[in-house]
Amino acid sequence: MSEKPKLRVILCSPRGFCAGVTRAIDVVETALKLHGAPVYVRHEIVHNKYVVDSLKAKGAVFIKELAEAPAGAAPVIFSAHGVPKSVPVEAQKRGLNAIDATCPLVTKVHREAQAHFKRGRHIILIGHAGHPEVVGTLGQLPAGAITLVGDRAEVGALELPAGKELAFVTQTTLSVDDTRDVIAALKAKFPQIEEPPVEDICYATTNRQEAVKAAAKLVDAVIVVGAENSSNSQRLREVAEREGCRVSLLVPNVAALDFASLEGIGSVAITAGASAPEILVEQILDGLAERYALEVETLTTREENMFFPLPRNLRDPAPASS
Repeated sequence: MSEKPKLRVILCSPRGFCAGVTRAIDVVETALKLHGAPVYVRHEIVHNKYVVDSLKAKGAVFIKELAEAPAGAAPVIFSAHGVPKSVPVEAQKRGLNAIDATCPLVTKVHREAQAHFKRGRHIILIGHAGHPEVVGTLGQLPAGAITLVGDRAEVGALELPAGKELAFVTQTTLSVDDTRDVIAALKAKFPQIEEPPVEDICYATTNRQEAVKAAAKLVDAVIVVGAENSSNSQRLREVAEREGCRVSLLVPNVAALDFASLEGIGSVAITAGASAPEILVEQILDGLAERYALEVETLTTREENMFFPLPRNLRDPAPASS
């Protein structure tokens, strides 16, 4: 039997779950413990099939819209990405037991947009059209109060009323480098534009991109574990590609990993998007270990210790009626 070829593996740290994702999953699991199944969740709680399927197995029912949730005491949870204001209003009208699992860093962007609107400013949102977080942020204010831009070209094409005060906010899961370019274009075109007091791109997105940048310079390939519809996972793959890595793969799990694309590769870095559980990384490592003699090391660019408490109605639940 021929010896397995050697493969140097660099595990990026930080990787995987962020505080907002951990909190969102804890919201669903705590609601199940307190109220029992079923618990209804509007949209995917986070963008990861493994997480969603494991919560389904525990009794979570995922729905597209509130209309699918029956009236009654069963909780209805809003996903970590945030929702338009119309959603909690509808839940209140129907008397639903709504629990908001929106990431606090997304809520921060919502509050910034609302504050700018109250001051009479028109808001420019940097983000990806159709992403649930963007839909939620746009839905915080009346139609027309926010203009969405995705890149420098869209900034160049902007035509806004003369004399109107402007401010910008951003989606939390964007590429740090791409967003910096878009912001520069906005400031060049609208020098008086108000910017966030603290960057809107979340700490976890920034930290994971920083780790991938460092690792990509040292390896032949980068594997990003995450879902296709996960914005922060897609950005990690793009960051690796931009750093010159000749093979940059985004895979949801080991079954989707094309081992042929690693042919002749001597080194690989592995990271995971903020909604991908560590077990999926472990399964990728197991898959590689079947084919290679692994030399595994960890590259840590930053320590993370962020924690977000559960929503108040789960920390101090109302006593169940007898």
